[in-house]
Amino acid sequence: MIQFGLRLHDAEKLPLPEQLRTVREQGFTCVHLALSKIQGLTADLSALTPGYAMYLKRVFADAGLDIAVLGNYLNLATPDEAALKANQEKYRAHLRFASLLGAGVVGTETGNPNTGYQYDPETSHSDEALETFIKNLRPVVNDAERFGVILAIEPVWRHIVYSPERARTVLDEINSPNLQIIFDPVNLLDESNADTREEVFETAMNLLEKEIAVIHLKDFKAETGVTSCMAAGLGDMDYRSILRFAKEKKPFIHATLENTRPENAQQALEYLRQLEASL
Repeated sequence: MIQFGLRLHDAEKLPLPEQLRTVREQGFTCVHLALSKIQGLTADLSALTPGYAMYLKRVFADAGLDIAVLGNYLNLATPDEAALKANQEKYRAHLRFASLLGAGVVGTETGNPNTGYQYDPETSHSDEALETFIKNLRPVVNDAERFGVILAIEPVWRHIVYSPERARTVLDEINSPNLQIIFDPVNLLDESNADTREEVFETAMNLLEKEIAVIHLKDFKAETGVTSCMAAGLGDMDYRSILRFAKEKKPFIHATLENTRPENAQQALEYLRQLEASL
């Protein structure tokens, strides 16, 4: 059984307890939480107190929802030293907060080697960028170990860790059980490999099997490209290999839907559940 969830900031904008009840009534059992994107919540460092964490833990538990991912998507490869230190401090604070909140993982992507967090074909996929990311990631993973929390990186084509092979390199270099993977199949694609996507997905599932902690699910249409994404079931994705992997290798894994809208989230969930049941 897969535990399907929703990116909470894609849900209907309501006061938090009501929003959570609505998400649960739609059939979801977990959420991806980005504190700064939810009405009435904050990600300010000074606000990340034990009381705040325990309040949220109680509210989510009352609604019957797990917090699968606490998001903190900041650039760990920025060349701005002051910004880097500030970002690392925000990771530290989110990891500490997650230890009290009971979040499954603190989730992040892997950045770009510039201050604008912009994909650069000349530098983003370079060995130098990867070395910088690993160096700057290491102290964050050390913090994750101290707090007993999992940090999960999400490979994305337009970022430094753009392929399953690069993700495997990072995992091996850091060599920590507290560093794991958010597997977003569509994020591994671009125009050069979208036509062979099943091979890309198979490589990711083989290379990263042990470390995949969370799955993200969204869709895309080939004619509009992988940067134009939508709810599962509305595009060209075939999820059968991914759902089969989850059922066979990752029982009860959190799999959160992305790029849904309030009016189609439940439809996307039912589509995926029917596919899962058919396998």
